[in-house]
Amino acid sequence: MSRTDKRSTQRPNILWYCSDQQRHDTIRALGQPHIATPMLDELCAGGVAFRRAYTQSPICTAARATFLTGRYPAAHQTHRNGNAHFPAHEKLVTKLFAEAGYDCGLVGKLHLSAAKHFEVRPDDGYRAFWWSHHPTPDAARGHDYETWLRHEKKVDPKALYSPINYFCGPGVPAELHQTTWCSEMAIRFVTEQRDAPWLLSVNPFDPHAPFDAPPEYLAKVRARDLPLPLFRESDLARQAAFAGIDQQTYVAVDPRVRRRIELKSEGDHDSIASQTNEYDALEVKANYYAMIMQIDDQLRRIVDVLRDTGQLDNTIIVYMSDHGELLGDHGLILKGCRFFEGLVRVPLVFSWPEGFARGVTSEALVETVDVAPTLLEAAGLPVPPSMQGRSLLPILTGERPPDVHRPHVICEYFDAIGGHPDHTHGTMVCDGRYKTCVYHGHEVGELYDLAADPGEFDNLWDDPAARDLKADRLKYHLDAMMGTIGVGPPRSGNY
Repeated sequence: MSRTDKRSTQRPNILWYCSDQQRHDTIRALGQPHIATPMLDELCAGGVAFRRAYTQSPICTAARATFLTGRYPAAHQTHRNGNAHFPAHEKLVTKLFAEAGYDCGLVGKLHLSAAKHFEVRPDDGYRAFWWSHHPTPDAARGHDYETWLRHEKKVDPKALYSPINYFCGPGVPAELHQTTWCSEMAIRFVTEQRDAPWLLSVNPFDPHAPFDAPPEYLAKVRARDLPLPLFRESDLARQAAFAGIDQQTYVAVDPRVRRRIELKSEGDHDSIASQTNEYDALEVKANYYAMIMQIDDQLRRIVDVLRDTGQLDNTIIVYMSDHGELLGDHGLILKGCRFFEGLVRVPLVFSWPEGFARGVTSEALVETVDVAPTLLEAAGLPVPPSMQGRSLLPILTGERPPDVHRPHVICEYFDAIGGHPDHTHGTMVCDGRYKTCVYHGHEVGELYDLAADPGEFDNLWDDPAARDLKADRLKYHLDAMMGTIGVGPPRSGNY
């Protein structure tokens, strides 16, 4: 029986695992020698890994709204972290699966609207909903991870986390970590007795800041053995020109300078996670890698249960992240209104033993907006015409060569973090070689030739020798961005 025949006879289960703020270059099998990711390496060997997958926003809410709707931010209009609610007229792909008979569940983050203390759920299709936006117990109404600590682990969440209110340093033990809780809940869901196929969204908070890996994982990474971030002395002055752009880091910091880590900070989780004036880039990177290593181990727990229960062969596993992390590159850290590769490229791996090709590494330009239509088509379900993503299924099944999918990728930032007077709107278009970054209403911009300058050090925006190139790329940029606008309802007749 062919792979196509198998897809037509039995709908697959779907394990959709999305980490938070994980950049693309963090999988050993794809070239990162300083991190151990054996489970992700197995998924790459047994499936299809996309090296050039791009998020449609460098901010959580807009990015998640995009891959859950299959629509660009310009269409779904969910741009901000902290928006009051998710638009009622937008339909999540999980709702489509639920309507088709899937049993859907979520563990961890949703983050389609403001989620500091609680989150107003849209009509999301999830029957099981174990919510935890971030691990610390500063949420006034509590959350399911906190309940698990208190009632199942017999641990006071505030006593556990109160000593760990710092930007970078060892966190709670792995056995009590939110990522571990995500796996515990996931295992409960996938081992339930049911007659229907299931879809489970697993969304741990890591490796998002604060950078506080479990001590036992942090001990496996030696900060001094890690390479420094991408940086040149000229970055400090170059980033100063972008101080008027709404971004989370306003002042670039030389990542070559080893700094004393101040363990104690004041404030709630969000304020602690945003402290960027002083940091040690290698200590941050060590914690970041350690958190990903724990994610890898916890993902393995879920996969092992699927194998032990006979479900693995007919389960699609998707591993991805919502956006990346600057991690000290060019003197910047965290996320915000910039479009460097470490921030906008994310891991994206698909595996399905019964249905997908194995051991394929794709160099195609792909977007996270493509995930929703891909999953629908793989499950044999119709893709709504309102979805703007392009299914990756022909690549995943080997029916099309793996290295061509899109002519370009886009990313967008609009008034996303708040607190900035001019509501900055930034857009990025990249065709694989040239990348333009337009900060609308500002005089500054970026133009990179990634073939000649993969580290994005040489901004050609104001280079007189690149004047004609800039004009050509700006026209290309405009045309590409106009293609992200939703077309609305179909015509009622031939007008």
